[in-house]
Amino acid sequence: MNAAPTLEPVLQQARLIALDWGTSNLRASLLGEQGQALVTRSAGSGVMAVQDGQFENALQALCGDWLEQQPVPVIASGMIGSRQGWREAPYLQCPATPAQAAAQMLALPLRGGQRMYIVPGLRCTGRDRQHDVMRGEETQCWGADLAAGSCCLLPGTHSKWVWSGHAGAIEHFQTYMTGELFAVLKQHSILGRLMEAGPPQPQAFADGAQLGLSQYANLLHLLFSARTAGLLGGREPQSLADYLSGLLIGAEVGSMRAQAPAAIASVSLIGEGALNERYALVLNLAGIACQTAVPDATTRGQWRLAQAAHLVGAE
Repeated sequence: MNAAPTLEPVLQQARLIALDWGTSNLRASLLGEQGQALVTRSAGSGVMAVQDGQFENALQALCGDWLEQQPVPVIASGMIGSRQGWREAPYLQCPATPAQAAAQMLALPLRGGQRMYIVPGLRCTGRDRQHDVMRGEETQCWGADLAAGSCCLLPGTHSKWVWSGHAGAIEHFQTYMTGELFAVLKQHSILGRLMEAGPPQPQAFADGAQLGLSQYANLLHLLFSARTAGLLGGREPQSLADYLSGLLIGAEVGSMRAQAPAAIASVSLIGEGALNERYALVLNLAGIACQTAVPDATTRGQWRLAQAAHLVGAE
C-alpha cells in the first residue's frame, strides 16, 4: 500500500495563509512565493456556524497542521471581521486603496505566536445620503486588477456594484439585496406556494428579466405577477422561480442603468457559476457589455494586501 503524500514539501514553499471567512463557509488557501494557491481547504465553519466565539478552534480544525508546521502570516477577509465575527475590524471610508486597508488591518494573536490580520471593511455614502457597507468584496475587487474608472459587479445574496479609481482605490459602491429578497419571497411568501422544483427554465427567466428591466420602478406591483402567472397566465409551476429571479435581477440592472448609464457601459463580473451567468444574460439584454474577472480574485487580493502590509515580499 502506498504511503499518503506528505505535505512537508508544500509547506516549505508557503509564504501566507489566506482565509476567506464568510457567513456560511471558511476557505483556507496556502499561498506560495508568487501568491499562487498551493493547497486549498474548506469547511462549513462560517461565522454563523461557530458557537460561543470558538473561532480559533474552527481555524485549528481546518488548518492547524499548517499553523504548527509553517509559521507564516495569516490574513483573513470577509464576515470574520464583522460584529458577529471573531473581532470587529473598522470600516474605512471610501475612496480607499489597498495600501490604506493594509495599514488598518486588525492583528490578532494566535496560539503558537503567529498573528492573523483581518482586512477592514469599507463604507460609503450614496447620492441618496444613505450609508452602505461591504466586507470581503473589497478584497475581491483589489484582486481583480480593475482599471481606474471601471465598474464591477459581484452577484450574491447582497450584490455589490463597485467603481474603481486610481491606485486601486474603491471610489464608491451600491448594494442590492436581490439574492436575499428572492430567497425570502420564494420560501416565506405567497409567491412560493405555486412554485415547484424542476429543470432550469431560461425563457421564463428571460421573460422576467425583460419585464424587470423595462419596469424596474414598478417592481412592487410586478412581483405579484409571479403568482398570477401561475394562477392565470399559463406559466408552469416549474418556471415560476426562474421568472421571479429574472424579475428581480432585471429590476436591479434596470435601476442601476437608469442611475448611471455612462458609468456602467461595461461591467466586470466577479464571481462564478450559474449566478454569474444569470447576471451576464441580463446585462446583455440591457445592452451592457460584460466580462468575467479572474477566478482567484479573493486570494489575489489577499496577497496584494499582505504585500502592502510587508507581510510577504514586495510587489
